[in-house]
Amino acid sequence: MAGAVPSQARLRADARRNVEQIRAAAIGAFQGRGLTVPLEEVARAAGVSKATIFNRFGGRIGLIEAVIEEVVARELFAFIDRTRAIGDAGERIAHYLTAIRDLQYRQPAFNDVLLQTYPHSPQLMEICRAGSEANEEFIAAARAAGALRPEFTADDLHALVIDNALALKHGPLPPRDAYDRRTRYLLDGIRGPAAP
Repeated sequence: MAGAVPSQARLRADARRNVEQIRAAAIGAFQGRGLTVPLEEVARAAGVSKATIFNRFGGRIGLIEAVIEEVVARELFAFIDRTRAIGDAGERIAHYLTAIRDLQYRQPAFNDVLLQTYPHSPQLMEICRAGSEANEEFIAAARAAGALRPEFTADDLHALVIDNALALKHGPLPPRDAYDRRTRYLLDGIRGPAAP
């Protein structure tokens, strides 16, 4: 019977491989279809059982938290940083709003974050908090510079972004050219007298 029981080293290697396979499958599924993809599909793509996801990650929230950096957070925080580097407040808010709508179009998982689909995830709620702070920062600067209509607030931007998230999540995906045209209409509608 020697060798019938796997060694601890072998079990650890198998466990590590399972974790990486699950992570890769989850990233692909969440980026393509959002955070609500059935775990059975993630397990199937990873070549493991659904029980293995629960054993390794504790369930959906643990799995989301293990991959949300790669799925959404890294890109979101990168474009927030790029926005902060733009000197002109009007160009800054136009860049920011365009980047948000672009990420919403390309990444269904971002809409799940915005809609707080999983409020029990501390990481998702932290992403929402950081996004809200960026909204307030960029709106305040653009209003002070006269680049936005004076009555346009951070709450208005939040509502527009949430409306867009709901439309993208529950409706048909519009053609990209039509979507980008609507982004331009939105920007035109909120620009102030000092906007270029």
